Amino acid sequence: MERIHLLGIPIDALTMEQALVRLRALLTGDAQCHVMTPNSEMLVAAVCDPAFAAVLRSTSLNLPDSAGLLWAARWTGQNLPERVAGVDAMTRFLEQVGEDHGVFLLGADEGIAARAADALRARNPRLRVVGTHAGSPSPADAPSILDRIRAASPSILLVAYGAPAQDLWIHTHLRTLPSVRLAVGVGGTFDFWAGKRHRAPLWLQRLGLEWLWRLVREPRRWRRIFTAVVVFPWMVVRHKKDAESLMQSLRP
Repeated sequence: MERIHLLGIPIDALTMEQALVRLRALLTGDAQCHVMTPNSEMLVAAVCDPAFAAVLRSTSLNLPDSAGLLWAARWTGQNLPERVAGVDAMTRFLEQVGEDHGVFLLGADEGIAARAADALRARNPRLRVVGTHAGSPSPADAPSILDRIRAASPSILLVAYGAPAQDLWIHTHLRTLPSVRLAVGVGGTFDFWAGKRHRAPLWLQRLGLEWLWRLVREPRRWRRIFTAVVVFPWMVVRHKKDAESLMQSLRP
């Protein structure tokens, strides 16, 4: 499996179809697997947070969630075949999951996970949702949440606390959940499934302008969008120049 590196973080160079094949293989394998869907904002966070960067480097699969990663790959002379948005990948993946694999939805606001589960079952009546819970990433809440998940014995755990909290939580607790084969940090995906939020029109997604849709619909997110569309490109350009300068200094 080919991986590229952006700001020191590995990203899997897969198409959507290849990602779905890989997810199915991880689910039926023997190992416990942590899957992440890095976007531009998460890579900026990783530069500032070594613990989060270490988690991103330890995963079984890192899907390129944002158009900014495709641009960064081209700028640095690498290739990502296409954007594999986390919400799209998980929607399609769960449409293919049968009754032999239970799914647990953890996170989001109260009641959202249950509504998301209803929407998923409407898409795939064979899907067996074994539990939903809002909870929180607070260490104080972890024991009761872990007991709840163990009792449900899911094969797939989806955690929607937002990055980096959700992925730090998975990294800390996955080994204590023996039934889980596939744990995925899904950010705001439950909100989309539940109908609380809506995706940008497809033509905006294809143009890589989903961030503009979010800015218009949710202006309070401007800091996060600024990080993704301004800070991230600046970091990528600076990182490339620093690498080129280092290579020049090493030449005889």
